[in-house]
Amino acid sequence: MHKFYKDKLRELDNRLEELKVEFDEPIQLAETAVNLILSYLKDIKLYVVGKGFDEEKDEIIFFKKLKPNIVAKLIFYNAIYKIETRKPYGSGKNIKKYIDIELNKLKRFFDNNLEFYKYYRTNSTYLDHKYFLRGKYDIKLSLDTFYFEADHSFSTSHDYKVAKIIANDLIQVYLEDQLNLGHQKNGYDRSSLNWTESKTALTELIYALHSQGAFGNSDIVAIAKTFESTFNISLGDFYHTFMELKSRKINRTKFLDSLRDALIRKMEEQEEM
Repeated sequence: MHKFYKDKLRELDNRLEELKVEFDEPIQLAETAVNLILSYLKDIKLYVVGKGFDEEKDEIIFFKKLKPNIVAKLIFYNAIYKIETRKPYGSGKNIKKYIDIELNKLKRFFDNNLEFYKYYRTNSTYLDHKYFLRGKYDIKLSLDTFYFEADHSFSTSHDYKVAKIIANDLIQVYLEDQLNLGHQKNGYDRSSLNWTESKTALTELIYALHSQGAFGNSDIVAIAKTFESTFNISLGDFYHTFMELKSRKINRTKFLDSLRDALIRKMEEQEEM
């Protein structure tokens, strides 16, 4: 069971990394990721329901540690989809207020589940037989209504809550990054030019210019920061993006090739005039 799960998780993680390269727009990324994760969960559910577990300890490990890792990814991307589609337009002040509200939601979940947080974060095990075995729920142990509507052949009373804890940590990092990005943008003298291609495309262009020595001996970080401030965009971990570009099996210079083709078309169109 564990090998099957770990192989599936590794495969899912690889495909999610590919999606991050393909989709720079968070809404499209989140929507595609949710559908992908659901398909993997379906495969794992069929395997679990069909094979079962040899011992109770295996079942506890699956519902306490293994399944929540995938469900947490589902919760995370679904949350990002909601956050981004509901994000208000307007000033940085409005966006900061919106993000603060979202962060407060995470805090309320923490406050409402403090005892279980303590149990989970301290690696306690004395209630595992009630929390992470199917059909062993105890209504006195702070059950969510969600559990009574869930498929009990693939759920325990608290496996979803573990996934929620893991996901909330990821969501908090995402929201805090958005706040930091807003602070950075507010500190720049913003130009009227906005980069409308993907972050991956701009990273490809920056590394090409740096490799050509177009800015002399300037550091790649200085070049990237200049592009970010000039074109009102945050590239995030652009070095990681470059590593993903290097790992492409085909068409490593997709954006540069499209630039060349577009320029040639423009030249040919003008020659025909």
